[in-house]
Amino acid sequence: MKNWFIIILSSIVLTACNDVPKKTVKAESNMVDSTYTMNTNNTSDKTYKKAYFASGCFWCVEAIYESIDGVKEAISGYSGGTTVNPTYEEVSTGTTGHAETVEVVYDPKKVSFKTLVKAFFDSHDPTTLNQQGPDRGPQYRSIAFYKTAEEKKIIEDYIAKLTRENTFKKPIVTEVKKFAVFWEAEAYHQNYEEENPFNPYIKRVSKPRLEQFKKKFNETN
Repeated sequence: MKNWFIIILSSIVLTACNDVPKKTVKAESNMVDSTYTMNTNNTSDKTYKKAYFASGCFWCVEAIYESIDGVKEAISGYSGGTTVNPTYEEVSTGTTGHAETVEVVYDPKKVSFKTLVKAFFDSHDPTTLNQQGPDRGPQYRSIAFYKTAEEKKIIEDYIAKLTRENTFKKPIVTEVKKFAVFWEAEAYHQNYEEENPFNPYIKRVSKPRLEQFKKKFNETN
């Protein structure tokens, strides 16, 4: 009877261990899921357009853009470099040329590209080279991507305005870069700030940055 009890108990424990959510395992072990796709991102829907921005940790930037009315969603990923289908570990070495980038899916009838550019400059320090807050390295550099000549002009005109007004008191080092390709980040990075509110980095860096942005953006928009 005792042996049967041990066998049954062991079976229950093994079953419970196998039921651990994969996302939790990924987040703790930093495993990669290159097959991640955003089901709500309907690329065939012509109602929406996409814009791309890099301004430090994509956990922060994703939450910032998703707080803007007219933005359907923001997706964390990598862009600006040459490595094909990079992993977070590869990008973190600073040798891929990629920066942590956010793909912003937005409704142009509700929010303009110019407003998204304004949000970009309102939400980070574009005068720090290869750094944003506590995060250092070329993967955290400031990049405003454009896909058309019109978008390029909007970005350059806004930078010129900020420079004339001496808004940041220092030269702006943001790259104005032609968009080439966007690689989605691993699944555990998506909606990270929302799903990990007690993470020390989220509490001390991301949340304060988001609240500071909301205050500034709402006052001037």
